Amino acid sequence: MRSFTLPLREADRLSLVCGENILLSGVMYTARDAAHLKMTQALKNGEALPFDLPSACLYYAGPSPTAEGEIIGSIGPTTAGRMDAVTPLLIEQGLRVTIGKGQRNLAVKQCMKQYGAIYLGAIGGAGARYATCVKAVEIIAYPELQSEAIRKLTVEDFPVTVIIDAKGKDRYDDFAVGVK
Repeated sequence: MRSFTLPLREADRLSLVCGENILLSGVMYTARDAAHLKMTQALKNGEALPFDLPSACLYYAGPSPTAEGEIIGSIGPTTAGRMDAVTPLLIEQGLRVTIGKGQRNLAVKQCMKQYGAIYLGAIGGAGARYATCVKAVEIIAYPELQSEAIRKLTVEDFPVTVIIDAKGKDRYDDFAVGVK
């Protein structure tokens, strides 16, 4: 299994192959539905986002409450399709790496292929496991959103699968073969 450091270099992102399991270490940001709406509005208003989109990896997640002595609570993935309405705008503005669970819609897939973006899959129900990969956490925007606030996570050996690669190959399409 290959390991990569976030932010991903373009050459690394382009080298990833649909279906490949990889480990990520470095910085990623959490963002769910409410944060995406705020980011979209900020972009429409010409305002800066709380992080640099071209170097960002967005993890669709919101942690559970943190137990005493822990760095973060369980932090499993949210269904990516919930962000699909606004994802093309973020990709057009430079976002190239997202992590979530479930399929992406056709508009997102086409935009990803056009810009060489990738979608990585995390396993639903494995939030406690992902929490062990988080080494540091900081709320960097929208604290009023509570669990949906944007967090900067420093992770180590965070396991994901390449669901959609930069060429547009989609792992879910592989599973649909023969399905009528």
